[in-house]
Amino acid sequence: MLRKLEAALADCAARQITVTYAQMAALIGLEGPGRIGKLTDALETLMEQDAQIRQPLRAALVVGRSAGGLPARGFFLKANELGLGIGQAPQAFHASQVSGVFAMAANPAPDT
Repeated sequence: MLRKLEAALADCAARQITVTYAQMAALIGLEGPGRIGKLTDALETLMEQDAQIRQPLRAALVVGRSAGGLPARGFFLKANELGLGIGQAPQAFHASQVSGVFAMAANPAPDT
């Protein structure tokens, strides 16, 4: 599932769009009860990976349907847990992560 999620997030980044949790669950083929919980678990795994290599959080591209364009509260709690300190307003932190992911997609690092 992580590979599908990474591919879907890469596509969103390349297209410079965000998607809702339900949309992402459908994109990667998660169905039935508990699908959003499974998705958020996988997103948190990616957040850990991204934080470890100090890159913008790809999970920022997944937002709540009725959250005003922001991810669910768990995104911010996990970011704090990872030591990313959201000292700024959640909206500003989220916007910086989204713009970072979009910038990385637009300017990929050369292969080494």
